[in-house]
Amino acid sequence: MRKFERTIVAALLIGAVVTPAAAFEGTPVSPENTAIPVATTQPATAPALKKAVPAQPSTTSLTALQYAAEGGHPIAQWRLGKMYADGHGVDQDDLRAFDYFSKIANAHAEDSPSAPQAAVVANAFVALGRYYLDGIPNSKIKRDPERAREMFSYAASYFGNADAQYDLARLYIDGVGMPRDFRYGARWLGLAAQKGQHQAQALLGQLLFNGDQLPRQAARGLMWLTLARDAATTDETWIKDSYNKAIAKASEDDRAMALQMLEHWVQGRRD
Repeated sequence: MRKFERTIVAALLIGAVVTPAAAFEGTPVSPENTAIPVATTQPATAPALKKAVPAQPSTTSLTALQYAAEGGHPIAQWRLGKMYADGHGVDQDDLRAFDYFSKIANAHAEDSPSAPQAAVVANAFVALGRYYLDGIPNSKIKRDPERAREMFSYAASYFGNADAQYDLARLYIDGVGMPRDFRYGARWLGLAAQKGQHQAQALLGQLLFNGDQLPRQAARGLMWLTLARDAATTDETWIKDSYNKAIAKASEDDRAMALQMLEHWVQGRRD
């Protein structure tokens, strides 16, 4: 049995201790609070992007990236945008990051979703959407939830980007820039969850397990929460807290059915 399979099986068979929630409790945040949990800019489905940003680029490599970016190379532009957004090897500068991401979006919006650079282009739209969601302080980029929705919607629909689908779902569920629509949000969560986006899996699992604005499906919710817990980073306490609460409340039948669903999921991913 693979390590991943052992992990998710053990997660269901061994009861967890409920810990106090430190973040998302399952109640949608208010439209004024846009500090929602979001995914990393890099999608797990784009291995080429994992090497995109060197930890400490040399002067030579930085110059080469800048030269390529000025020549319109989208991957170089994305690397520089991510470096400035995160402050990796350069001074953190959101406005410069925004500019690089904008160049990609403006030049490559109509590229084929199967093009080699499609993942980079989709991520540029996601990054721009997140900037519009909050705005950039002391700059011309103001908070614009409607523009953010447009960025997420394009990346989610045209490129099928799982991170964009998750972010778009959160806008619908939280009612940011639009009326709340839990069912439409859940549809986007489902698409992202099926692609392995663990934050979408966590939130969808939460909604299903609790029956929060959706018909309650405890076993399926527990399945998604278990998958999300296994993939969560150390600082994503809201995911782990949600899983702990669900596993503590789940009946033996719920756990058994969730285990069967997990086995089918693992088998399907393997095939």
